[in-house]
Amino acid sequence: MFFSKYVLLFLLLCRSVASQQEDVGFTYNGFQGVNMSLDGLAQVTDNGLLMLVNTTTVQVGHAFYPQPIHFRNSSTGNVISFSTTFVFAMFSELQTLGGPGIVFVIAPSRGFPYALSTSYMGIFNTSNLGNSSNHVVGVELDTFQNAQFNDIDDNHVGIDINDLRSIKAAPASYFSDQENRRVNLSLYSGHTMQLWVEYDGTEKQLNVTLAPTTVPAKPTIPLLSLNIDLSRYMVDPMFLGFSSSTSAVKTPQYVLGWSFKMNGKAKELSLSHLPKLPRMGPKPKSKILNIGLPVIGTSLLFMSIFVIQFIVARKKKFAEVLEDWELEYGPHRFKYKDLYIATKGFHDKELLGVGGFGKVYRGVLPTSKEEVAVKRVSHDSTQGVREFIAEIISIGKLQHRNIVTLLGYCRRKGELLLVYEFMPNGSLDKFLFHHQSTAGKTKLSWNQRFQIIKNVASALLYLHEEWEQVVVHRDIKSSNVMLDRELNGRLGDFGLAKLYDHGGDPKTTHVVGTFGYLAPEFAKTGKANPSVDVFAFGVFLLEVACGRRPIDVKASEECLELVDWVISSWNRGMILETVDPKLELNYKVEEMELVLKLGLLCSQSDPTARPSMREVVRYLEGEIPLPELPSLVSENTSEVSFWCPYLSGGKSPPSSIAESILSGGR
Repeated sequence: MFFSKYVLLFLLLCRSVASQQEDVGFTYNGFQGVNMSLDGLAQVTDNGLLMLVNTTTVQVGHAFYPQPIHFRNSSTGNVISFSTTFVFAMFSELQTLGGPGIVFVIAPSRGFPYALSTSYMGIFNTSNLGNSSNHVVGVELDTFQNAQFNDIDDNHVGIDINDLRSIKAAPASYFSDQENRRVNLSLYSGHTMQLWVEYDGTEKQLNVTLAPTTVPAKPTIPLLSLNIDLSRYMVDPMFLGFSSSTSAVKTPQYVLGWSFKMNGKAKELSLSHLPKLPRMGPKPKSKILNIGLPVIGTSLLFMSIFVIQFIVARKKKFAEVLEDWELEYGPHRFKYKDLYIATKGFHDKELLGVGGFGKVYRGVLPTSKEEVAVKRVSHDSTQGVREFIAEIISIGKLQHRNIVTLLGYCRRKGELLLVYEFMPNGSLDKFLFHHQSTAGKTKLSWNQRFQIIKNVASALLYLHEEWEQVVVHRDIKSSNVMLDRELNGRLGDFGLAKLYDHGGDPKTTHVVGTFGYLAPEFAKTGKANPSVDVFAFGVFLLEVACGRRPIDVKASEECLELVDWVISSWNRGMILETVDPKLELNYKVEEMELVLKLGLLCSQSDPTARPSMREVVRYLEGEIPLPELPSLVSENTSEVSFWCPYLSGGKSPPSSIAESILSGGR
């Protein structure tokens, strides 16, 4: 009897603890003094806003409720009902382009140490994306359309399970009960909105509802409704909170209030007591009293004439070419005056490099103080400028961690100015061929070089197969591979890129590119397809491994070509004799042989024998073995050999190729 009383008492205690766990709830009308688990850019501002990310680019921010929560019923193991709501606001410095949004996330851990920013929203990376072992459930507020994740548009709400490919998504909108229709919303408008996420553990129903805070009550019809048993995906216990990240576009994001309840309805937020958002955009102009003063003397007339002449001269100095059709490109267009100030008048001290197509300057934008690279390119305003600028704007939408972001352009008189994200370590060729790099280092280790090769391969795979259109870069070379602060490779300079639809046929174009990297069939047909980039990438592989330029005319009278030299060494069974001596034998032999052989495989004269970039990435990652190369490789018939008679005879190759000859590049 005594023992049974203790058993009964123990069972009652367990039931009480389980009941307490299943009734967890909290309501935060602002986050002043709230204990939150924060990392990355996330912080609580002085007035109680939860700022997930600020204007810092390419970073992540996480904010989680610090205690684990038991979502499963202790007896059945099923996920029980829960409800949450929060008020948020997202901004963008560009009116027509957002960035990575906010994800309300339920996960087994508060930490995501290997998560990537930009496209991966601070939760996943390339290796764990889609893994069932993630046990992650999320609701994304996404303001960037990424073809890699099959996003429906650049302004949507989606339900995510272990992946950023939403299992259900809808454009951002709410059902107006008064108007009896759906009303569209812009997630990154800067206006406050409220999201409700509700799960019915009995009916196995997940509802997501969105509305602006100006709506007096939650809409009766949810934006998303999904029949799903979360018990299949969630472990016990779990953490809940918010994840976000930034890209090259500045997109600060805030949560103003948050309410959560297990096994019940989340308490309503007090909207009038939520903290105020900071002012965004330019400061309002102060109102100055308009005091009329009599015009006295002829001296004021002369002063007016001087001011008018000064203004006219200044406008002429900063005059731009702007046609009506360019207005549709909006914020992608920079003011020439801002770029002039940013580069200190395109001063020689700000010069980063000189190529066959123009000069590149470092600049600091006067308003945002963002560091950029500004390239001045000459152009013929009568030939295809509209199409060229349309492609420049399209390329500006590319978002990949291994691509230098093109921020916009400006057109003035006979030149085009392209504005890129600034890369502090400059271009790869300075590390490979110069005795002293701009970063003060004398050489790159093999591990760094091999990682840069993988970075460029990943970028090309994205361009060829994973973006909404096929992008052929047409100028792959070491001088167009930039290095960020961590010496990661970032493919840049898309001034020669061509775009066409997947499954379409590339149009014939002028033969442009850099001498030594042009595929032989491109020089003959003028059709730029992904195989053209694969050929140039093969030459680039040999360039990085051997530490030599594709062509060294001064080396001998025979117009020495890097590819032919490596072929000759391969045929003699001495391929490792071509390795860059600056590495001093500090490399992995199997990796070096892989890169050299892959370089020969990619740079074959027959385009049908070259691998795709997807196969190249798999070779580099060791997912599939490299096919055996023949003992004898036929002589290369690239444009180098094709134009040798011009060089030896004292003539010049055609201007379209010569514009970017050898190390001059662009």
